[in-house]
Amino acid sequence: MAEKRVQEVEANARRQYLLPWFWLKSVPGVGNLWFSKLLDLFGDPSGVREAGKEALVACGVPERIARVLASHSLPGDIEKELDRAVQRPGLSIITLHDPGYPPLLAKIPDPPPFLYAYGNLGSMEKCVAVVGSRNATQYGLSITMEICRDLAGAGVLVVSGMARGIDTAAHRGALAGGGRTVAVLGCGLDTVYPPENHDLFHRIAENGAVISEFPLADPPKPSNFPVRNRIISGMSHAIVVVEASKKSGSLITAGLALEQGREVFAVPGSVHSFKSSGTHGLLRQGAALAERASDILDFLGGSLSPLERVPVTGARPDGKDRAVQDLDSEEKAVLETLSPYPVHIDVLIRRLAMEPGHLAGLLLQLELKGLVCQDPGKMFSRGSL
Repeated sequence: MAEKRVQEVEANARRQYLLPWFWLKSVPGVGNLWFSKLLDLFGDPSGVREAGKEALVACGVPERIARVLASHSLPGDIEKELDRAVQRPGLSIITLHDPGYPPLLAKIPDPPPFLYAYGNLGSMEKCVAVVGSRNATQYGLSITMEICRDLAGAGVLVVSGMARGIDTAAHRGALAGGGRTVAVLGCGLDTVYPPENHDLFHRIAENGAVISEFPLADPPKPSNFPVRNRIISGMSHAIVVVEASKKSGSLITAGLALEQGREVFAVPGSVHSFKSSGTHGLLRQGAALAERASDILDFLGGSLSPLERVPVTGARPDGKDRAVQDLDSEEKAVLETLSPYPVHIDVLIRRLAMEPGHLAGLLLQLELKGLVCQDPGKMFSRGSL
C-alpha cells in the first residue's frame, strides 16, 4: 500500500508540473514558435500563466495574443488528455525542460514543447535518421537493413518514422543489430500506423521508444506527416535517404535537415529506376555518398569492428537455406541472375535465353518458395535470404 501511495503522489506531482505546459499548448494562436519565445521570456509555462496582459505586452507579446493568454482557461478535454497520459503504463511526457528531451531537437526553431514517449529514449549521443520510399524495392529494403544493422551494432540510435517500406526496414535492421531505435509517428500513440506494424511498434518500445507530439487519439492525417518530419531530422546528427523519387516526402525531410544544419547522406540506386531519381538528385546537389554504414560512422567519429559487421544475409532462416539447396539447375540459374534490384521479365528472357512461358513458371515457383519478389509491371528481384 505504501508503494502504491508513493506512486500516486509522484503521478500527481508530475500532473501538476505538466498542467501549465498543456495549458500553454492549448492557447489559440500560440504555436511552437511562440511557445519557445514565451519560454525564453518567462522561464516556464507557469510564469506565462501568472503574467497579466500588461506584463505580456511589455515583454513584446502582441496585444492580440496577450489578451488571449490572460483570459485562457484549460479546456476540459485537454485536462482529460493529460490525465490519460499520466496514468498510462509505459508512457511518459517529456518537456523541453526535462533532461530526457532530445538535445538536438531542442535547438531547432520550432521544437515540440513536449513529446509523448512510449518506451525509453535513452542516450542520444549518436543519432542517425534513415528515411525513404514507402513502396521500396527489394534492393532498397536490403541495403537499409544492412546499413541500419551495422549502425545499431556500432552504438548508433537509428531514427525513422515507422512507415511502410524503408522506415520499417530501418527499424528492423536496428533491432536485428541488437541496438536501439526510435519511431516518430505522424499520429497519436493510441494508433499503430500502419496497422501491420503492431508487433514492431512494441518491439521498438522495448529497445528504444515510439514518440509523437500529437495528442494520444490524433489520427494519421496527411497534414501531420510533414510536421513530424522535422522531428526525425531535428533529433538526428545526420539523415540517410534511401530510394526517393523527385517528389518524395523523404526529400522534404532532407530539406528540413539541411535547414537545421544536419549532414545529409544519400544511398545510390539504379539509374534506370525513378525511385532513385531523388537520391541521385541529392548527390548532384552535394549530399554525402552512403554505400555502407562506415561512410556514416566516419562522419560521426565512430568505426565498425569486424565483429560488428554482420551481413543481413547472415541470419537467414534455415528453411530458406534448404529451399536454395533443393533448387534444380534451371531455378538456380534464374535465382543467380536476379539481384535485390528489380529487373523486367523481358531482360531476364534475354539473359537466360528461355521461353517466356517457361521462365514465368520458374519465377512463380521461386516466388512461392519465398526466394523471389515480384513488383508491379512484371519486375522481379531476389528476396532477402
